[in-house]
Amino acid sequence: MSDVLSQSEIDALLSALSSGEVRAEDIRENPMQGRVRNYDFRRAMRFSKDHIRMMTRIHDHFARLLTTYLSGQLRAVVQVQVHSVDQLPYDEFIRSIPALTVIQVLEYLPLPGRLIMEMNPQIVFAVMDRLMGGDARGMYRERELTEIERTLLQRVLEPLPQFLRESWDGVDNIVPQLLSVESNPQFLQLTTPNETVLVVTLNAKIGAVSGFINFCIPHLTLEPVMSKLSSQQIMGGVRLSTERVVEERGLIETRLRNASVVLSALLGESQLPFLELLQLQPGDVLGLNAPINQPIPVYVDGQPTFGGFIGTYQNHYAVRIVGDVEEVKQPHEPTNESFAGGN
Repeated sequence: MSDVLSQSEIDALLSALSSGEVRAEDIRENPMQGRVRNYDFRRAMRFSKDHIRMMTRIHDHFARLLTTYLSGQLRAVVQVQVHSVDQLPYDEFIRSIPALTVIQVLEYLPLPGRLIMEMNPQIVFAVMDRLMGGDARGMYRERELTEIERTLLQRVLEPLPQFLRESWDGVDNIVPQLLSVESNPQFLQLTTPNETVLVVTLNAKIGAVSGFINFCIPHLTLEPVMSKLSSQQIMGGVRLSTERVVEERGLIETRLRNASVVLSALLGESQLPFLELLQLQPGDVLGLNAPINQPIPVYVDGQPTFGGFIGTYQNHYAVRIVGDVEEVKQPHEPTNESFAGGN
């Protein structure tokens, strides 16, 4: 072996010295030390930065589709976005997820092997809660899904293979298929324990509940399309056409128009000592510190949005909207009235 360094080796050494990665004293003591690095064969790096960047874009598209779909189905604020993309041994991934969870076993035809999509239990139970009329704010204990819950979940997740197929458009014509739903990751034999897998983690938030959705894809499955996960594909592969953008925007607008919101009005507020509060009796009158010639605030999902006057309409209490929330601060005519029209 020659002791003469090539120009590229000289440039690399100078760069390491200038960045502080290698010290001159270390090279004098042991010239080879600066060029020797430990390599963990159990964590073989089979995916390049281009591969990871491309998989991030694919699943970012999937996250947008899933956000739009779940927002409409659950009639709740849903946010799904890519959190991280990592490569690690399969057994390390299995140990990192809950002992009881919800796992969708899939295949990407015609690619070989299988992959899994794991959903944290808190996300699954939040979906179940919303489907059954809840507010997705409760605490969920660790347990397996009932048969009814499993059936409901499969019905809700039925469009997911189509979303995955659309996300892969421009890269490869894959046909995702759902094979089974499991709950114990220890029983899965997706690949060998030391096989490198790509783990794509999505951060999902449904109402006040947040958790993760993990895709675990073996290297064996992605190997036939590795050449397509390149910089050239990144620049021109996964892009929504103008027609698709318009279509998705129209879908979002339609679902927003059909979404239910809570509308409430604040009649007034009053402050009094705690002792007086304890002494309140039926028939006592409280001053609300709300002038009758000013509109009251009207809240949309807890946010002050409009100003309005209280009255009656068809034998019910009602509020007539007179402007946005800034109107609350402006004087108006006294309000006690009956609303004859539909305004």
